[in-house]
Amino acid sequence: MSAVPSEAALRAWWMPFTHNRHFKAQPRLIVSGQGAYYTLADGRRVFDGLSGLWCSPLGHSPARVVEAVQKQVATLDFAPSFQMGHTAAFTLAERIASLAGRPDDKVFFVNSGSEAVDTALKIAVAYHRARGEASRTRIIGRERGYHGVGMGGISVGGILANRKMFAPLMIPGVDHLPHTWDTSKMGYSRGQPDWGLHLAEDLERIVALHDASTIAAVIVEPMQGSTGVIVPPKGYLQRLREICTKHGILLIFDEVITGFGRLGTPFAADFFGVQPDMTTFAKAVNNATVPLGGVLAASQIYDTFMTGPEHIIEFFHGYTYSAHPLAVAAAHATLDELAAADLINRAATLAPVLEDAIHSLRGEALVTDIRNLGLAAAIDVTPVPGKPALRAYQVFEQALSRGLMLRFTGETLALAPPFISSEDEIRGAVSALRESLQAVSSAG
Repeated sequence: MSAVPSEAALRAWWMPFTHNRHFKAQPRLIVSGQGAYYTLADGRRVFDGLSGLWCSPLGHSPARVVEAVQKQVATLDFAPSFQMGHTAAFTLAERIASLAGRPDDKVFFVNSGSEAVDTALKIAVAYHRARGEASRTRIIGRERGYHGVGMGGISVGGILANRKMFAPLMIPGVDHLPHTWDTSKMGYSRGQPDWGLHLAEDLERIVALHDASTIAAVIVEPMQGSTGVIVPPKGYLQRLREICTKHGILLIFDEVITGFGRLGTPFAADFFGVQPDMTTFAKAVNNATVPLGGVLAASQIYDTFMTGPEHIIEFFHGYTYSAHPLAVAAAHATLDELAAADLINRAATLAPVLEDAIHSLRGEALVTDIRNLGLAAAIDVTPVPGKPALRAYQVFEQALSRGLMLRFTGETLALAPPFISSEDEIRGAVSALRESLQAVSSAG
């Protein structure tokens, strides 16, 4: 098969989150991936500065995962999860709960972060109903939050472009906390900002407005990733936990990006020392080899459903591909590799390297802010007047020409390199970003 699709083929795929007309005029095609690098159709080798889409901490085509999937497809290619099961799914659930330090918790498997969020919201509302508090139906999200693209996810999410076309379809009874980033108070922060704890108190205002008896759950990303690596102020998540506990509200952490080591701990909950009632995960759970996600739920939530006759389904929800054997095999191999190579600790070791490198860009032309946490960092750039998001795209293209693939969104560029990266590769990525900023600035 040709590395370059035909014109008809280019027209056939309606690409997600992509400027389709612009892309198809000058397609950027990936033909292979190995380690921390992609190879493009024109032969260029580029450093994967965002681990795919925050999802490939082991790099690409790791031998342990490749072997596991090849073996699995020849043994059990598919198994239904409705009224049947396969052993590896149960043992994977046990391993994930153990890795999270919550061995009594239960895992509900899905196929993506979007499905994980919608599943968690359904569990939250159904849990309160099962407890006899059916009035608790309201969900509290946060401005600038990204929780996937399911109808529940965009309803509780707070990114304008993801919401504005779909208002008639959104779920009712949703409110939003304010986002936690103010560059005038916390610009160029290294790690958690000192300012902003008081923003958590807005949850008390929302409770007073709606009454706690109507609120089922609060959902937040511990670190907001897709909107540009927004880091919570010191004490902020702890305060949300206290308020939720006080009012009997479930706290959901969306760890689709932060789960499985991005902050140098198994989950962000470990990094911040805050225990949610539910955690959504996906992406890095199996190095994104085969779609897989899930919800980690406290045992008391599960136990609340386990009433009534044993032959009756307790929770009417699930997916054909829940706990797909190939995805599960890839996840077991990924967890094996994370442990064998001590990669979560490696991410923690690389975090200060990335921090020092990214903050060295302060003072560069176009840069208006820098922030970082764990093995993730972002910069904001000066917009082109009247052309939102163009500047970051220009820097992205310059970086790609210099062998670096970044993530751009709005006026933000993000870096989240694979855990297998070397210190020199991380410093080199930031050097390429510096050159790209200078090139765009010089071009005017």
